[in-house]
Amino acid sequence: MKRRVLIALVVAAVAAAATWFYGVRVPDSLNGGLILYGNVDIRQVDLGFRAGGRIATMNLEEGDPVIAGAVMALLDKQPFEDDVRLAEAEVASRRATLTKFEAGSRPAEIAQAQALVAERQAGLNNAALVLQRQQSLIEKGHVSRQAYDDALAQKTEAQARLNSAHESLDLVLEGFREEDIAVARANMQMAEARLARAQTNLADTEIVSPSDGILLSRIHEPGAIVATGAPVYTLSLTRSVWVRTYIAEPDLGRIHPGMKAMVATDSAPNRAYQGHIGFISPVAEFTPKNVETADLRTDLVYRLRIIIEDTDQGLRQGMPVTVTVQLDPQEE
Repeated sequence: MKRRVLIALVVAAVAAAATWFYGVRVPDSLNGGLILYGNVDIRQVDLGFRAGGRIATMNLEEGDPVIAGAVMALLDKQPFEDDVRLAEAEVASRRATLTKFEAGSRPAEIAQAQALVAERQAGLNNAALVLQRQQSLIEKGHVSRQAYDDALAQKTEAQARLNSAHESLDLVLEGFREEDIAVARANMQMAEARLARAQTNLADTEIVSPSDGILLSRIHEPGAIVATGAPVYTLSLTRSVWVRTYIAEPDLGRIHPGMKAMVATDSAPNRAYQGHIGFISPVAEFTPKNVETADLRTDLVYRLRIIIEDTDQGLRQGMPVTVTVQLDPQEE
């Protein structure tokens, strides 16, 4: 009796296996599709300010649709506007200094230096005449040697003063040194860089949506002080949407990137979403615990990404879906 029961169980098991293999897997191939199972994998992003400060406004609530480029939140701009004005004033000062150095001496300064040279030249000429008179007088014995020596010293001093005036004139005519101009130019460039940074910080007082999406969470409220990079919103992107699924190793050779695929959900099984295979992992991995495949004879699977081309609100993050890959005729 027990032997008959055991034989009946074995026969039933064989029949069930044959029914699964010929009734599930073979019809998939006959229908020109390979059935896979996976989950919707919509990207989401945490959005925050690149500058820290006090939140002035929050423009969206959880669940609101968001379009790309929309201003989602603002920081108090006053401190950043003050920094911009300060940087602008510094740039103006540095630019004026550089302009002065590049322009060289003013005409009035050149004229002043030339007048000084003329004055010193006149002084030298007069000292030379006095020395000449003292020379004649000392030869006749009418003046002391001391008077002659004083006249000679005055002429020597006048010559030195004239030489100094000529050097000053040369400097005025030459203008500033190239090294001084280079320093002034570098100072202006640093001031311009500080202005650019201040303007960037001012622009970073706005959170602008990077893409269309749905607001998942609103983390802070107006008046809150937030640090640089602290999340303020969490946005679920509506483009692009893909399905993460896995394929068993024996079926790997039947697919390739670009193949068409149909995606259906349990909530709307008659609504098929168009898609295609966008990525096939080159690395095998063991079957994840949350993955169901039509063929569980192997533990090795490869991850696929099915890109949805006509997505709508019917696809939610993490939703389980059924994927039908349209096989090429030679692979059916």
